[in-house]
Amino acid sequence: MSRTYGVFVALSKVLILIFGLSGSASAAEPIKVMALGDSLTQGYGLPQPDGLVAQLQAWFDTKDLAVEFINAGVSGDTTAGGLDRVAWLLDDDIQTVIVALGGNDMLRGINPDASRTNLRGILEILRDEGKDIVLVGMLAPPNYGPEYQTEFNAIFPELADEFRATYIESYFVPLMNYDLGSAELRAHMQADGIHPNAKGVTKIVEYLGPILKATLLSKL
Repeated sequence: MSRTYGVFVALSKVLILIFGLSGSASAAEPIKVMALGDSLTQGYGLPQPDGLVAQLQAWFDTKDLAVEFINAGVSGDTTAGGLDRVAWLLDDDIQTVIVALGGNDMLRGINPDASRTNLRGILEILRDEGKDIVLVGMLAPPNYGPEYQTEFNAIFPELADEFRATYIESYFVPLMNYDLGSAELRAHMQADGIHPNAKGVTKIVEYLGPILKATLLSKL
C-alpha cells in the first residue's frame, strides 16, 4: 500500500469519526420551547426553581425526551406587549412556542376584539417563522358580564383552530376542581389570590407536562 493511499485512508477514517460524532450530538440536541407569557410564565412571587417554566423543565428532565425551555414571561404583559416583542425573541433553534397571554387584557377591561387582533398577529408571526404553536386559553369570570365573557373566552379556541395550534383551555384547569374561596384552593394560591404558589404550579405542571410531551413527540 502506498504512503499516499495510507494517508487517504487514515484521513477518511478521521472524517467519518468527526461527522459521525457530529451527527450523534445533533440527534441528541434538545427540542427548544419558548414560553411567551405574563407573570404566571415569568414566575411572579416565587423563587426561580418554583416558577412554571423551571418546574416544567424539571418535569421534562425526568422524561425520555430532551427539552430546553426558554422563559419569555414578563410580569404585567398584555397581548399588545407580546406582539411588540415576539419577533425579536425568536431564533432558528426554537421549534415550539407556548403563547399564554390575555389575562392582563381581561383585568384591564381591554376590548376582546383588540386582544383577538393582537393574538392573531402573534400567531401569524409564529406561523410565518415555521414554529409549532401551543395556545393557552384564558377564561373570564362571570362578574365581567355575559357578553364580555362570551367574546373573550371564544378568542382562544377559535384562533387555535384557525392556526392549527395545540389548544390548552387554561393553565388553571387542574385548580378548577376546588371551590372558589375554599381552603383547598387557597392552599394552592399566593396571598393575592391571583397567582399560584409553588404547590399550585406543581399541579399545573402535572396537568400541562403530559400534554406538551405528546404534542412535542407528534412533531418529531
